[in-house]
Amino acid sequence: MQERTKLDQAIQAVREIETGINDNSELIEMGEEEGDAAIVKEAETALKELKVIADKKQLESLLSGEVDGNNAFLEINAGAGGTESCDWASMLYRMYIRYAESKGYKVEEHDYHGGDEAGIKSATLEIKGQDAYGWLKGETGVHRLVRISPFDSNAKRHTSFVSVYVSPVIDNEIDIKIDPSELRIDTYRSQGAGGQHVNTTDSAVRITHVPSGIVAACQNGRSQHQNKDMAMQMLKAKMYDAELKKREEAAAGDYGEKTDIGWGHQIRSYVLHPYQMVKDLRTEAETSNTSAVMDGDIQLFLEAYLASKLDKKTE
Repeated sequence: MQERTKLDQAIQAVREIETGINDNSELIEMGEEEGDAAIVKEAETALKELKVIADKKQLESLLSGEVDGNNAFLEINAGAGGTESCDWASMLYRMYIRYAESKGYKVEEHDYHGGDEAGIKSATLEIKGQDAYGWLKGETGVHRLVRISPFDSNAKRHTSFVSVYVSPVIDNEIDIKIDPSELRIDTYRSQGAGGQHVNTTDSAVRITHVPSGIVAACQNGRSQHQNKDMAMQMLKAKMYDAELKKREEAAAGDYGEKTDIGWGHQIRSYVLHPYQMVKDLRTEAETSNTSAVMDGDIQLFLEAYLASKLDKKTE
């Protein structure tokens, strides 16, 4: 039913654009025949507005991959920079939650590890909503922050790195075969900033697929059994995403340097000092409104990433 609704909406949008083009084209012809410049101008304005809508729908048409319509797991890991990077990770954590809320998506936290002094070392969120993975998959990579450190008494400029990894939540229709003998399962005590993050038993679960080195962890379930089930689901999602990237050469390099969270591997740069600028290094999309970006207004970069894929297809 979800797929049918999505297709119905897409078809309806195309029909409305077609109708708008035909109606306004006729109005222009009538206006020119009758010498009515006002009608011509009004119709031309309407056609320009239709072009904006058509361009947007063309981008949305790229959200047609095998799992683009699915929910997404979004994993954040602090990299080089110590406390600075942990604080930067918490800023990105907030940014993605704000973005999800602006889209009407729901957010569920599955794993959370606080920093030693501030921020977070790592966290895993599940973003629930139509096309969540399709929109967010381009966020996979290293994000670089340049700013005056709030933790430096000398007010020096610091550079911090955080990696983001997005994988699709897969349903039961996709069968991922995993040999149990290739898994290492560890349990540990939940940790974090308090409240829901703290547990009194070793209920948190970390599963490692030894041959690939892929790791998934969950600690926010009510029991070790729930955490193990969710960690396994996350592990399968990561393995499926890895397989997708093997099959899609264009996306193969998106997270190829996952283990090296530092210089030379960033996809986007966030500069807060000495000037204000957020720039995506893959698409050249940029904005000086850094406060809006940190409040979740990242649609500019998501659309630019999709548009870059459209350009490659056109070529």
